[in-house]
Amino acid sequence: MPDTAPQPASDPQPASEPGAQLKAVHFGAGNIGRGFVGLILHNSGYEVVFADVNAELIDALAAADSYTVHEVGPEAKDWVVDNFRALNSRDQEADVVAEIATADLVTTAVGPRILSFVAPVIAAALIAREEALPPLRVMACENAIGATDILRAAVEASLAARYQRHALEQGVFANTAVDRIVPGQDPDAGLDVTVEDFFEWAIEKGPFGDAVPDIPEATFVDDLSPYIERKLFTVNTGHATIAYHGFAHGAGTLVEALALDEVSSEVEAVLAETKALLVAKHDFPAEQQQKYLEKNLSRFANPALSDTVERVGRAPLRKLSRHERFVGPAAELVERGLSADALVRAIGAALRFDVPDDPESVELQTLLASDASDEDLAVQLTELEKDHPLLPAIVQVVRDRRLPLP
Repeated sequence: MPDTAPQPASDPQPASEPGAQLKAVHFGAGNIGRGFVGLILHNSGYEVVFADVNAELIDALAAADSYTVHEVGPEAKDWVVDNFRALNSRDQEADVVAEIATADLVTTAVGPRILSFVAPVIAAALIAREEALPPLRVMACENAIGATDILRAAVEASLAARYQRHALEQGVFANTAVDRIVPGQDPDAGLDVTVEDFFEWAIEKGPFGDAVPDIPEATFVDDLSPYIERKLFTVNTGHATIAYHGFAHGAGTLVEALALDEVSSEVEAVLAETKALLVAKHDFPAEQQQKYLEKNLSRFANPALSDTVERVGRAPLRKLSRHERFVGPAAELVERGLSADALVRAIGAALRFDVPDDPESVELQTLLASDASDEDLAVQLTELEKDHPLLPAIVQVVRDRRLPLP
């Protein structure tokens, strides 16, 4: 737990004074960080300070004056991103703390499981932040429900008890929903990033009160949960379904997978089920959700955005967990007496995702080869209660996976 903030090795200027340059610190300088969040913040007039533990990437950013984001699709356009800096959050932690302490906002695109490593740095910065500055806006831009809540809890856990109240008063934490396809990049692309021309960044408005951040390309909403679940249960569920069924049928890319009738029919069936849940739960008009569904099917089939099934399918244990893209909607559907058969088949396909280069895939296959009972393993993988009505179907696909293929 941070007791006092690390002493800064530089002297960043406060960015919140009237007329000063807006400043954002963004954790995660990868393709999504540079090609989505960093781009939008740049377009909103922020100086962006990228923080990452990838030394090679940070060194390249620190040495560059700009990079280009190539949007592909019907509204194709190139954006030049400049006015940024880069810090190694492992070797230059004191500098990152100092930058956050004087920033207007902090964003992340690091993956939900890395938020706990980011939290202590934010906690130290909140301790160091001058009370005269407006509260720091903190937004986790991850493919997870309530990611900023997870980050806030980790920040609070990182603070010594005597600092918790003061530090948390220096920050405003708002959940977000992010949606942009950023495929695997050309190895020779350098810092440039290719992304689709469609994106959505929805941010809950309530935590900010009357001080909503000025991010024109973001959408601030009163209730974020419908947007988060619509994106997660359509885009992420659909994407992963293509990957796992495509892998099972020997496809190399998502476009190749969607060209197979066996895969395209499964994806359409899965999205019909998640559509039924979203319409029932959030009162989305059925016609509107169908258009959203079809829009995403066309996005998945865009050859300019095609990704490999192995990259999209990576981290299967996380994707099979209780509140993620398969078990989450499937559980709610059966609780409502609705069908989740296609989602269960997608879970079965995910269990066959065997990629030696992916640590979670290796762990999954090790678990499937263990002596655990089918029921115990189904509970371990999905975190479902033993009396949950979805569990018998999950037990069956676990059992089928452990049997030799015919």
